[in-house]
Amino acid sequence: MTAAVTAPEPPGPIRVLVADDQELVRSGFCVILDAADGITVVGEAANGRLAVVGAAEQQPDVVLMDVRMPEMDGLEATRLITGGAGPRPKVVMLTTFDLDDYVYAALRAGASGFLLKDAPRHDLIAAVRAAAAGNALLAPTVTRRLIERFARLPAELAPAPSQLAALTARERDILLQVARGRSNAEIAAALFLSEATVKTHIGHVLAKLSLRDRVQAVILAYEAGIVVPGDHPGAG
Repeated sequence: MTAAVTAPEPPGPIRVLVADDQELVRSGFCVILDAADGITVVGEAANGRLAVVGAAEQQPDVVLMDVRMPEMDGLEATRLITGGAGPRPKVVMLTTFDLDDYVYAALRAGASGFLLKDAPRHDLIAAVRAAAAGNALLAPTVTRRLIERFARLPAELAPAPSQLAALTARERDILLQVARGRSNAEIAAALFLSEATVKTHIGHVLAKLSLRDRVQAVILAYEAGIVVPGDHPGAG
């Protein structure tokens, strides 16, 4: 007798927690995300403390986190959420250009990327999907303006020389391209590689440098001097 073949369960919707102290802003994000295919809002939080509690209780896949909030800001909440035990959601920071210092610290604290509050709705939806898929939210046009400013801040940690020495010449090329905010497709075109090969190389770079994602790779590249502020993003 032949055993019945069970079809795999379809993946569930992306679960999102929205944390922002402005009720109208928070509600607007919730409405947009709930209306998107494959996304559901599982909770809201008006401050960082409630975001930490909500993340523990609801176990979302993604947290949209405002930087400035009462009681506990988004930076501290991000540290607690991404530093906890068990499954850890991806955190996407909600910010404006005048909060660059906070965003830099948040990325170091464990955020997977950032999104400008005035971004169009399709960018918001794309950001949530990208974060849930494990991709850092690094839109090249925004990254090139912000990361260079972040890189002027004093580094708290520097990569060990032995770690960087472990990279092959090709992997260093890949890291340089990632630091310039390029997508996998752009890197593939620049280096005459397939996107699958680029993805494999990026995985090797992250593993060798003990990095969580592309955001950390960008920060490390600037701090290590592999790329410097003012380096033209189209070069190389």
